[in-house]
Amino acid sequence: MNLGSPHRLLAHPLDGAVVAVLSATTRPLTGREVARLAPEGSQPGISKALGRLANEGLVDRQEAGNALLYQLNRDHLAAPAATMLADLRNALIERLRKELASWELQPLHASIFGSAARGDADAGSDIDLLVVRPADLAADDPRWRGQLDGLTYSVKRWTGNALSTSELPEADIPRLADERPPVIDALSADATTLVGPDASRLFRERAT
Repeated sequence: MNLGSPHRLLAHPLDGAVVAVLSATTRPLTGREVARLAPEGSQPGISKALGRLANEGLVDRQEAGNALLYQLNRDHLAAPAATMLADLRNALIERLRKELASWELQPLHASIFGSAARGDADAGSDIDLLVVRPADLAADDPRWRGQLDGLTYSVKRWTGNALSTSELPEADIPRLADERPPVIDALSADATTLVGPDASRLFRERAT
């Protein structure tokens, strides 16, 4: 490990992808398996990342016949920090769920979708949030608006990314479920549910 510049340990974007895969299992994986499970990167790119991390000692590498097997070295000083950084997307999801659970006025449904849900958002990406407002709640209720504004501020502080909220009244769900605009299919395909039923179930059950 480069003790003079330890912050460079995960300097390449694919290093974090490799750590995310290896931190999720205790089973040794081949480079091909890591590349298949990684959210980004080609097999040659993942192989180079595995080599870099093995040279730093964060990844254990061992021969198994004609293959090389890789495991996260959990005894490494940087393992806790590297694992935490690789898991920040899940940490955001759990923080959003906790924040939404504390709301006085609960949404019928809330989910993130788009790049944040897929795991390919970058520093310039908005975090897309769908919130379904219950039928008995006025859109201009100051408590409701205050909750939404507070969450927008919090997400910016937590991540540096802007929160882009799509607010949908409950009454619009049957119409959208019937019309099936592209955004509904996108929600059904990749949304991560934070509150209420899954988006695919919500728009299926409310169809007229």
